[in-house]
Amino acid sequence: MKKYAMILLTTVITGSLMLSGCGKNAEQDNSSSDSHTASTGEMHHSESGELPEGIQEKKNPTYPVGSHVVLSTDHMAGMKGAEATIVGAYETTAYTVSYTPTTGGDTVKYHKWVIQEEIQDHTDQPYAAGAEVVLNADHMPGMKGAKATIDSAEQTTVYMVDYTPTTGGDPVKNHKWVTEEELSAK
Repeated sequence: MKKYAMILLTTVITGSLMLSGCGKNAEQDNSSSDSHTASTGEMHHSESGELPEGIQEKKNPTYPVGSHVVLSTDHMAGMKGAEATIVGAYETTAYTVSYTPTTGGDTVKYHKWVIQEEIQDHTDQPYAAGAEVVLNADHMPGMKGAKATIDSAEQTTVYMVDYTPTTGGDPVKNHKWVTEEELSAK
C-alpha cells in the first residue's frame, strides 16, 4: 500500500509540474512593460518564411537583410540578448493583440506582433485599440482564425529574424516579428 501511495504521489507531482508549464498562456501579461515571454516548454513558434499577401518591403531599412543585430526584446524565452540575422524588413502597422486560441485554453494577452496584412479581410487603414478582428497569422498554435482584440497599433518597420536562443536549444528561423526599437546593432 505504501508503494502504491508513493507511485500515486510521484505521478500527481510530475503531472502537476508538466501541466504548470503547458497550461500557462503562451505569453504572459507584463503590464509593467510592453513585452511578454513564453517559457521554453511553450516555444512552438512557426518557422515558416511565408509572407502575408500584400506586405511591402521596406526601402532602405535601418537593418538591411543579412545584418547582424542583438535582440532587446523578450517575446519568447531566450530572445533578449540573442544575436540575430535579419531575414526581411517590411513597412506596415504592427499590433499587440489579445486572443483566445482556436485550440482552446486561456486568453493570450498582449501578443507582439501581428501586422496589418495578417488580419482577415484587413483594410488599408490601421485598426484602433479596442477593434475586434480575426487573425490570419499563424505564428503560434491556435492563432490562425482566432478572434482578437487590438490592444495597440504602431506604424513601423517590422523585421523577420533568425536567432539562437540565449537559453540554448535549436536556432529559431524566420521569427515574425520584431520592431526596429527591439533591435540594436551588433
